[in-house]
Amino acid sequence: MFFLVVATTGCTSGSEVNLDFTNLRWIDVIILGIVQGITELLPISSTAHMRIVPTLLGLQDPGSAFSAAMQLASLTAVLSYFWQDLKKLTGETVRAITGQDYASSSFRLMLGLLLGTLPIVVGGLLLKPILNACNSPLRGLIVIGAASIVMSLLLAIAEKRGGRERTFEKTTLWDGIWVGIAQACALIPGVSRSGSTLTAGLFLGMERETAARFSFLLGLPAVILAGAVELHTLFKAGLSSAGWLILLVGLISASISAFIAIWGLLHYLEKHSTLIFIFYRFAMGVFLIVAVLTGWLPN
Repeated sequence: MFFLVVATTGCTSGSEVNLDFTNLRWIDVIILGIVQGITELLPISSTAHMRIVPTLLGLQDPGSAFSAAMQLASLTAVLSYFWQDLKKLTGETVRAITGQDYASSSFRLMLGLLLGTLPIVVGGLLLKPILNACNSPLRGLIVIGAASIVMSLLLAIAEKRGGRERTFEKTTLWDGIWVGIAQACALIPGVSRSGSTLTAGLFLGMERETAARFSFLLGLPAVILAGAVELHTLFKAGLSSAGWLILLVGLISASISAFIAIWGLLHYLEKHSTLIFIFYRFAMGVFLIVAVLTGWLPN
């Protein structure tokens, strides 16, 4: 049975794709693009901030379809920042395949990155109807706050117990699989894809900067798939030309801020711990839960 996606600018039915972002002003979209670009690549949850910032600014929730489509900005930033690394890894993988050198470290790493994408793909397909629905219960601030607190505690444990000895050259196929499983947890709003993968990398003994680089590269296939799926969803929903233009404006601002976020995070982690993100995420989670329970913010 085929499901007809109903385009709407009002969030009135759980079966409709949320197109409320088409009501936003251009300045609002630019602000949300900057927020999305920065928070998507820092371990602080872009979904959380894309719920919090609109609420604080008195804007409508732009919806998960908008947020997922905007992730294509991080794709642009990661590709441009890590172009030489990706070019080298791809070239060595192709040579390993043509030479049937399946023991090659580059081939096994590439295979690990691809296999690590499967958990989030499967989970995304299963949760897509709930995440994209108007007024999705998973996008509630209580859920986001609780997830943020849990992830801050896990990151604190990983920071304390992680060996931080393994460089990027020592990453393996199994790293891709284990970090990929952690990445799938980011389907729960508030967990953070960057945060969950960075935490997993630290648990696996990676250096902080290596864990961040691995997180960015592992996220490429997932971001491509998520972005493509959401663009298709918006196309089927009958998004207007004005709506597509709004997305483009947001993507441009998000791409610039995402590139800056990558540069800043990698340079920061070369000399500092993740303590600032641990405190930030814990404080944000507590704030959200208290704000909702006291009625200051709607769930």
